[in-house]
Amino acid sequence: MRILICEDSVLLREGLVRLLEDAGHQVVAALPDTSGLGDSVAETDPELCILDVRLPPTFTDEGIRAALGLRQTHPSLALLVLSQYVEERYASDLIAAQGGPLGYLLKDRVADVAEFVDSVQRIADGATVLDPEVVAQLLTRRNRDERMLRLSDRERTVLALIAEGKSNQAIAAALFLSEASVEKHITSIFQKLGLEPDESGNRRVLAALAHIEITGGQASQTGGTR
Repeated sequence: MRILICEDSVLLREGLVRLLEDAGHQVVAALPDTSGLGDSVAETDPELCILDVRLPPTFTDEGIRAALGLRQTHPSLALLVLSQYVEERYASDLIAAQGGPLGYLLKDRVADVAEFVDSVQRIADGATVLDPEVVAQLLTRRNRDERMLRLSDRERTVLALIAEGKSNQAIAAALFLSEASVEKHITSIFQKLGLEPDESGNRRVLAALAHIEITGGQASQTGGTR
């Protein structure tokens, strides 16, 4: 797989290059900031773009704005955003933008090499992979939405696992349920949220979380530094 990396930390950037190349991928570019990102994407035609949320020069939202820009110019391009902390507003913006495959992971996940490489591959294969902590905060903040209150505890757990990119089979194994039971929970979730179920788990979770975000009110920017 052809991968472009945009990360200002030299150690992390070079570490990602080595890790991904050892896993059999081709890193077509490794950039320290977003200044040449558009041209680089056009020249190298990556299949996946990995970006840090906060990049030079201000270390605020350069990376996420670049990711949203790529959603406009290259809507089918798979994106993986890495963040030091859970940035609810940024995660919500990307989910609402929809488009190609999406990943939003905390940088701590990179330390687990096998898990990170697996996440990269699942995103490239079309999955939506959201960090469990991101999912937890998004869903918790949406508890004010009366539609979320309609979900049972089990249904919220199932929805969170879907958002992490888990298949029905994986959810069934994690919760010690049959796949038929998981399918019933998913059908119920989308009925309660007013969304039509379909055959694509990735599209379903994007639609669900985006719908919750859009109708749940504007998210406030979280604090914290890089």
